Parts: sequence; C-alpha cells; structure tokens
Amino acid sequence: MSSPATDHPGTVRTDQDDTTRSRVLSLVLAHGPISAAQIAKDLGLTPAAVRRHLDVLESEQIVEVSMVRSTQSGAGRPARRYVVAPGGHEQLGHDYRGLARRALETMREVGGEDLVDTFVSQEIGRWRERYRPQVEAAGPDVEDRLNALTAAMSRDGFVASHTTVTPRGPKGVTLRSAQLCQGHCPIQDIANEYPEFCEQETAMIAELLDVDVRRLSTMAAGAHVCTTHVPLQLRAAGHTNSTNHTTARQGGLS
Repeated sequence: MSSPATDHPGTVRTDQDDTTRSRVLSLVLAHGPISAAQIAKDLGLTPAAVRRHLDVLESEQIVEVSMVRSTQSGAGRPARRYVVAPGGHEQLGHDYRGLARRALETMREVGGEDLVDTFVSQEIGRWRERYRPQVEAAGPDVEDRLNALTAAMSRDGFVASHTTVTPRGPKGVTLRSAQLCQGHCPIQDIANEYPEFCEQETAMIAELLDVDVRRLSTMAAGAHVCTTHVPLQLRAAGHTNSTNHTTARQGGLS
C-alpha cells in the first residue's frame, strides 16, 4: 500500500492541497507574471497559504520567480512575480511531442524545409478549421470573434485570455485594441526548434479574426507568455458603429 504524497518531509499532502495547488497554478498560467497577493485575492485565500503552494510548485520546478519592476513596490524596486517555469511547461505537455519532433527531423532530412512547411501548414490548418465555426458563430464584430477564439484555444490547452486597451488618439479618435495572451503552449519545445508553428499560428489568428495582427512575444523565443496585438476598431468619439476591419494575408495559410 502506497503512502500519502508529501510536500516536504513530515508534511502529508491531501487531495484538497492538490486541488488548491492546481487552482494556484491555473492563475499563474493564465495571468503570470502574477503576485502571491493577487492570487490570494482571486482565490479567497490568505497570502501565506498561497505562498506555501507556490513554494512547493517552485521546489518542483513548475513555477519560478520573475522580478518585475513596479512603481508600487517602492522606488522602482523589483517585485516578486510568479510565472510558469520551462520545466512546468514540459510537465504540462503531452507525451506525443517526442514522437512529433522525431517525425519533423525525418521530414527535414528527407524533404527539406519545404516538406516541414507543408506539414506545419496542414497541422495549423486543422486548428483553424476546428476554431472557424465557433469564431464565425460570434458574428462580424472583432471583439466578439476574439472572445470566441480565446475560449476555443483555452479548451485546447493554450490557457488563452485577452485584455482590451483604448488609448485616445488625435481629434477625439480612440484606437481600441486587445492583447491576446497564451499562458501555455502544448507544443512549446517543438516550436523552439520549428518557429514555423508560431508564424503559421499568427497567420491563423489573423485570418480567423479578419484583421492584421502582430505577434509581440512567444514562449519559444524566451517570453513567459505568447502575446499577440489585435486591433479592434477605429472609433471616432460619438460614433459607435464605425468599425474598420482589415483582412489579413500573412504566412502560408490559404
């Protein structure tokens, strides 16, 4: 009979601990870099309880501390924020990735970059066609389509979320945009070696949303999250129905 799991010597880990820890990890995935205080507030826990779970996740190399400069922490002093560690992404991934990497290596040896590009385009194309009905059902509004795409990608393990910003431009024009963030990439280690996946994914997002998008960061390039800039509309003050959608033509997706 196996003994109960432990976090540290002399400490028995319960199912409740595992459930709470999963909730803590989910917030780090979705919103990292994030502070222990913010996690505690979101989950209704004490900061001390959250730090205990974060300490365990850090000891298991699932999360790590990122020092972020914040004016709120005093004279620009770096503040402790938590992000998913490279080892955490590895543990959250899928067992088939090793097989997929070897298959890509064989394709490159046999058919060169053209064969790899064709394979990547086909794979991202499958994602695109899986997401398309959900995005199309949201209607023509870019933000509604983005909401649908975010939900669909999250169901596939990308832990997607987005935030909207509305800076005011000249002559009363507001330039609304959003940042689509993906807190986890199921194929990150493959994308590290084959950036074609990131390029084709960006093109897929542009095509589904029907706007020109711009990739700001990727985990494959060392960032903590993949971030994509999505223009929502050009809206003049007092006019709420003037939306300008620009069809994107990026990458190799047809």
